Amino acid sequence: MPLKDVYADVRLTYRLVLAIDVEKYSTRDARGQLRAQTDLRNILSLAARDVGLDRSLWYEQVSGDGELAVLPEDVDVSLVVGDFTRRLEAILGEFNRERGGGGRLRLRVALHHGTLTPGPFGPAGDAPIVVSRLLNAKPLRRLLADQQHRDVALIVSQTLFQDVVRTGFCCLDPCDFEPVRVNAKGVLYHGFVQRRAAEVEIVQPVLRAVGEAGGAVHGANLVALPGGRG
Repeated sequence: MPLKDVYADVRLTYRLVLAIDVEKYSTRDARGQLRAQTDLRNILSLAARDVGLDRSLWYEQVSGDGELAVLPEDVDVSLVVGDFTRRLEAILGEFNRERGGGGRLRLRVALHHGTLTPGPFGPAGDAPIVVSRLLNAKPLRRLLADQQHRDVALIVSQTLFQDVVRTGFCCLDPCDFEPVRVNAKGVLYHGFVQRRAAEVEIVQPVLRAVGEAGGAVHGANLVALPGGRG
């Protein structure tokens, strides 16, 4: 069948794409990695729930140390960029204070609104590439390394900054952001890094809530490995 017929019904859509990565994930042992994955999943669910987002509607392409999520077409972009990221930082900060020791979880977070289309191995198009390049940007990694008091390092694409953060319809202060350029594989990407962390609200103790969000591990909700008994 000619290619033009195979892809006749495929169309590009504009979606908000979120990418998250756990700092120094590979330095943890297997038990520590599993714990980080479980904690991250539950913290994301708590933050989404608290601002009225339904994570069950997100398309999630997971990796060991994070995920790339495509949000629903009708999602409130300003709410995700502002309220969700602030709530995520607040919950994560309280979680780290309660846990202490070597169990601290620190995240890089990237957001972009752009075009994509479903594909057999995940979303294809500009948006997943842009958000992945921003997530791995050296200025974002350096920010998290230099500011050890921070739990989240946030970067948004240039278009998202101009269309959402700068307009005043988002609870984040545009003055807290600084433009950066990312050169990856010969392509230049533009983003805005949140240099100064936003004031986050104090939250109630969250360790128990995080545990309850996903239930006990004991093999539940884990990815099936090839060759397993299922």
